Amino acid sequence: MNQSAKITLVLLPGMDGTGDLFQPFMVALEDKFLVKVVTYPCSEPLGYSDLESIVRSALPADGPFVILGESFSGPIAISVAASHPQGLMGLILCCTFARNPRPRLRSLGFLIGVLPAGAFFIRSVSGALLGRFSTRALREMFLEAVIKVTPETLRARLKSVLSVDATEELAAIDVPVLYLRAGEDAVVPTAAVNLVKSIQSGMKVVEVDAPHLLLQAAPGKAAQVISEFVDAIAHTQPIT
Repeated sequence: MNQSAKITLVLLPGMDGTGDLFQPFMVALEDKFLVKVVTYPCSEPLGYSDLESIVRSALPADGPFVILGESFSGPIAISVAASHPQGLMGLILCCTFARNPRPRLRSLGFLIGVLPAGAFFIRSVSGALLGRFSTRALREMFLEAVIKVTPETLRARLKSVLSVDATEELAAIDVPVLYLRAGEDAVVPTAAVNLVKSIQSGMKVVEVDAPHLLLQAAPGKAAQVISEFVDAIAHTQPIT
């Protein structure tokens, strides 16, 4: 059996938390690995600490695995990886951050409570997240996922981003790290990527021609890069 086929890829979702948006990426993987999608409650306004507990309880009980933290879930993936759970072989960060990527917005946190969260607002947000890569299919997929989540839950997650700081945990990670950066990411700026790189100097950064929703807009390229990363891990670390 191919060594990488024994590795489970644990997927931590973006702010919607549904895991639904991973579908294009999972199709592109073509059953290359075992895949486990972790989901977050749609109607519970939980912060990073509570969501991290959900992730920890969902990790494979035995066998090797690699964690992928997408966007909002990056700090969770970092914190979990920093604790060196048994079986962890690598960490993948996708369009994400170790601390608030837009620090100037922290002072405006009080406005989150009055943000609209209806279908029209969500459609507008999807345009910003997809940019020129936007298609009707991608917009509808995004809307169908996010509309499942209550406004209170989304606002709680936004507030969590404003105050998160996982830089100390990032420094404690001792497994290979891959960062997938979107060339046209309008959400996570280059400065946030550079911060992660400055702490994890051995981290490999791969830029993909994509918007913030990289795994959705460029699933084939993402699957290729991630497959190569996991294959390399499988060949350098014994898997029993």
